[in-house]
Amino acid sequence: MTASEPLTLEEEFEMQQSWREDDKKCTFIVLASAESDGKPGSSYVNENALDRMAGDVNLFFNDYDDPHACEIEVMIAEEKYRRKGFAKEVVKLMMAYATSKLNVTRFFCKINDTNDASLQLFNTLGYVKCNYVGAFRQVEMELFPKDKRSEVVDTVLKSAVIHPAQ
Repeated sequence: MTASEPLTLEEEFEMQQSWREDDKKCTFIVLASAESDGKPGSSYVNENALDRMAGDVNLFFNDYDDPHACEIEVMIAEEKYRRKGFAKEVVKLMMAYATSKLNVTRFFCKINDTNDASLQLFNTLGYVKCNYVGAFRQVEMELFPKDKRSEVVDTVLKSAVIHPAQ
């Protein structure tokens, strides 16, 4: 569950535009596939895409001591898309993009200590607990993708499917 307030469609587009222009943030929108996706002549994003919007994944470059570190967060807002693997795949895609295009050398995430699904997700992806903030009941986890000791990291990044730009 997110702490943000619901936005109108116009407000959502305005927010996305401001984030697009902010070099401290990176956002991918998560769309569920449509039956026509991948067929010749079909578009992956069209006017029907709003009906398939499942959530988003974000990077925040807010560690001023380390410009190559970023906070990663994922939200699958639509309940019908939860527990279907969207979060795991989109986090892997964002990590692959961030390491190959943005030179990220450290990821970290902050998760409410009662959010077992998110804790398990990031643990599965190779993240390890590095801090706990009792006042916020928040677990901080981190991952160093260039850490040669982590086979999980290598496997995760290699399993991300990245389509070439068209």
